[in-house]
Amino acid sequence: MDTKRLIVFMLISMSIVFLWQEWETRRHPPQPAAAQQRAAADRPGAAVPVALPGAETKTKLEQGQRLRVTTDMLVADIESVGGDIRRLELRKHGSVADPKQPLVLFDSLPEKTYVAQSGLFDQSVADLPSHHTAFTLPAGAMTLADGQNSLQVRLEAATAEGIKVAKIYTFSRGSYLIDTRYEVVNGSPKAITPSAYFRLLRDGHKPEGETRMASTFSGAAMFTAQNKYQKIAYEDIDKGKAKFTDSCDNGWIGIVQHYFVAAWLPDNAATTADDCSKQPDRKFEIKKSGELYSAAVIRSLGTIQPGQSASIAVPLFAGPQESAAFNALGNRGNGLDYTKDYGLLKVLAAPMFLLLQFLHKLVGNWGWAIILLTVIIKTALYPLSAASYRSMAQMKALAPRLEHLKERHGDDRQKFHQAMMELYKAEKINPLGGCLPMVLQIPIFIALYWSLLGAVELRQTPWIMWIHDLSQPDPYYVLPVILAGLMFAQTFLNPPPTDPMQAKMMKIMPLAFSVMFFFFPAGLVIYWVVNSALSMLQQWFNMQQFDTDKKAHIGSPAKK
Repeated sequence: MDTKRLIVFMLISMSIVFLWQEWETRRHPPQPAAAQQRAAADRPGAAVPVALPGAETKTKLEQGQRLRVTTDMLVADIESVGGDIRRLELRKHGSVADPKQPLVLFDSLPEKTYVAQSGLFDQSVADLPSHHTAFTLPAGAMTLADGQNSLQVRLEAATAEGIKVAKIYTFSRGSYLIDTRYEVVNGSPKAITPSAYFRLLRDGHKPEGETRMASTFSGAAMFTAQNKYQKIAYEDIDKGKAKFTDSCDNGWIGIVQHYFVAAWLPDNAATTADDCSKQPDRKFEIKKSGELYSAAVIRSLGTIQPGQSASIAVPLFAGPQESAAFNALGNRGNGLDYTKDYGLLKVLAAPMFLLLQFLHKLVGNWGWAIILLTVIIKTALYPLSAASYRSMAQMKALAPRLEHLKERHGDDRQKFHQAMMELYKAEKINPLGGCLPMVLQIPIFIALYWSLLGAVELRQTPWIMWIHDLSQPDPYYVLPVILAGLMFAQTFLNPPPTDPMQAKMMKIMPLAFSVMFFFFPAGLVIYWVVNSALSMLQQWFNMQQFDTDKKAHIGSPAKK
């Protein structure tokens, strides 16, 4: 009966969550891309860029010369064709195969394509530099020197009509932000109205190291102050069902994967509908080009008269989903924290991880911080747990009398259950009282699972001895085996079920349940091991208190 009611409770809870999601979707329905373009065209004075002409992605990217740029945080390879960033290494994060080697976020190999492209276009100018144009690169590799706070890389190209374009990358010390700027000098005899596009191209393969048990979102994403965070799955793009709502206020567009994000951060100060008509227009675009997925922002430079110049800059953030890295961006980083996937229980997971970060600052080790967090959670829930354990102790003391009722009524289960409920009522016992801590721990466990799963801070972080990476499963399965033993031992403290089959299931369930933890991150298993050990101690202590408190006894346990 207890198990059935618990299952019903969980099903009702999940139904409420899904109904809430559906209600939110209906409150904020996605606006089709065509409607977005019509709305933008209706704004007076707005220079509305159209879809990128001549910017289709080829399956094989064009090759040219490369320039390597090295900073304290990044190693970037810039291609002369288009001035693309074709390879990007994160020096502070190790690769999945070899943690001693830097993680490669961008690359342009046959088996992996993930690059950052940008370019210009104007329907009245045939050869404005795009991602197909050959730029002139600086000679030799460039390195951010000691004591140098920023490094500027200038690429140049020109058109047959005399329009000169410079593409300038600025790398900064201690930052994953790459400022990308275009400077345009109109040396032609006519006015031009160029637009700039900044986009990310990526294949649809799963990120390296992702497992089915730890499957997280990989795909396009965008954020605007008005419409907040939106995720666009590759599958929806394939089926032509990709929906997102754009607006002209501050925001970003990018591609998200487990632990890492790359996003273009256009600086547009418009915050209201009236302001939109006063700002250079910008448009987000998400589509599939050839075999690659494209997430782009398009910005207008306005009208440039002959002999005049104009510039436009859109920074690129390419790095880990760290709150500290996002906070360092100031207002530019608004909304990037949403890329840390906390699941449906973000309201619990986000503050829980903030507390975990605080504990890490105190002890300097994420493993010990998880243990301290477990102790805090158990302490906070102790008043409820004490009442629950007391109820379980009463149930255990009542077990002989329940067995007597079962013998008295034989196979008549209806009369047995009726007599059992009358006994519970007479002794003022709630048979579901022992389920309360389990019910409360379900959302806490799920929230902690997502907070640890999405925490790049735990990636490749050691704890003690054989645990070298808290974000990966225990390599020798020591923690899951300990957990299975604790859960099995805990069954002896619980009141035995009256049904023999149910009693056998209670013995098997700890083993079956613990199998899942063989594939869970070690950090999460640490939480559950410590939680189970503390639960056993609390349960044993409360049962001892029950045995010494004569007033709490239910008649005589041996009473017939």
